[in-house]
Amino acid sequence: MEAAILILALLFVAFVVLGVYVTVKVVGAAKRGVERTVTQARRTVEDTTLRAKSVAQPGVAGQLAQLRLSLRTSMRSTQEALHARVGEDASLKESLALFERLSGHGHELDDELRRLEREPDRRTIADRLPELRERTERITRSADSLRWAVRDRARQFADDDLASLSEQIDLESGALRDWSVKGPTNGRAPSWDEDADHAAAAAPGGPSPELRDQRSRHRPPTEAPHALGATQPPVTYPWQKAARPEATS
Repeated sequence: MEAAILILALLFVAFVVLGVYVTVKVVGAAKRGVERTVTQARRTVEDTTLRAKSVAQPGVAGQLAQLRLSLRTSMRSTQEALHARVGEDASLKESLALFERLSGHGHELDDELRRLEREPDRRTIADRLPELRERTERITRSADSLRWAVRDRARQFADDDLASLSEQIDLESGALRDWSVKGPTNGRAPSWDEDADHAAAAAPGGPSPELRDQRSRHRPPTEAPHALGATQPPVTYPWQKAARPEATS
């Protein structure tokens, strides 16, 4: 009785621990999903705001917004391209590490541009615009080069796979069109240029009992050997008339 109670208590504790673990995992997944949704929504709102500023606001404010939008778009596209391919191509891990280093410079520049958007001294910002534009172009140029290299590599892999597949299909098609190739003769029906009896006799075990019985019915009976000097009966044929008996006087 005490053993049964102990087993039930252990099962209860195990179920409680399992329930807590599942609850923590579900809550964590839900929290990560909410954070991801909030981040995407914030990113979308900020990109939309920057796009509107770059078009609607003239002067320094519009140029800063344009630089930030160009930087963010290039970096995000490169990041998505790398993460989409790194699981299939392990050699891209080094490229991903280089991009992480480039992202550090990109985030630093984006934070600086964001602070300058609130800077009241527009003349100083205007003086710094050439240098800020040059830094933005260097970062985006590197990101674009890495992104296009990843895409070219993926396209080259796809072209090589397609070429290999096409070659294999051409070889298979040629083999299917080679009518002169004959398969094994065992266990198949004889071809039209083979004799049925010869094919049956050549098969393992010789002709089948049905074929032997059919041959015995259609083959003319063989004559028994006669003793030497014995009178052989005349040979008759079915088309001959019956012989008339000789008249006796």
